[in-house]
Amino acid sequence: MKLLRVFAIAAFAAAPFAAQPILAQSPPGVNQKSAQPKRALKPQKPKLNHAAQLDGLFAALKVAPNAQIAKQIEKRIEATLAVTESDTLNVLMVRAQTVMEAKEFKTALQLLDSIIEINPRYTEAWARRATLYFVQKDLYRSLADIRVVLAQEPRHYQALAGLGIILQDIGEDKLALDAMRRALEINPHLENIPDIVKRLKLKVEGREI
Repeated sequence: MKLLRVFAIAAFAAAPFAAQPILAQSPPGVNQKSAQPKRALKPQKPKLNHAAQLDGLFAALKVAPNAQIAKQIEKRIEATLAVTESDTLNVLMVRAQTVMEAKEFKTALQLLDSIIEINPRYTEAWARRATLYFVQKDLYRSLADIRVVLAQEPRHYQALAGLGIILQDIGEDKLALDAMRRALEINPHLENIPDIVKRLKLKVEGREI
C-alpha cells in the first residue's frame, strides 16, 4: 500500500474540460499542444517479480554443489520471500522479526496478526507466525499456519522441515518422515534434517536387508 499519492493530478484529470486552463494568446500558427511545457517523467519503481525470482532460486538450490553455495542461495530465497511491494508491510515485518528475536512474543504476535489481516497472501508472515507458535509450544496453531504456508508455497523447505519436527513430536513418525524427505528434495543441504531422516527411516521402515 503506497501511502503517498499525488491527489492534485487525480483532481485535475477528473475536473470538467471547461475548468481546465486554456492556453490563451498563443501566436498564430503555434501548435498549442507543442507549446505546453513538458513535464519530467518520474522514474517508475520496477515491479518485483517474485515468482520468476523464486523459480530460479529454488532450481539453483536443488543442484547446489556444496553447502556453502546452498547457504548463499537460501539467504536469497529468504530475502525474496520476506519482501513485498508494500513498504508498510515490509516495515511491519522487520519490526515483528526484531521483537521476536528480543522474545517479546506478545508484540510479535500482534504485528504478525496485523500483517496477515492486511495481506493474507503474504506467505512469509504465516511462516513467521508458525515459528512463533512453535517457540511458544502451541503446536496445533503452528501446524495450522504451516498448512497455509505450504498451500501458498509448496517449496517452503523450512515449513516442511518444521512440519516434520512437529509431526515427530506428536508421534506421527511416518508423516514426519514424508515431510522431511520432501524438504530434502527441495534443499538437499538442510542442516540436521538428513540425520533425523535416517533415524526416522530406521524407526518407520526398519533396517534394510
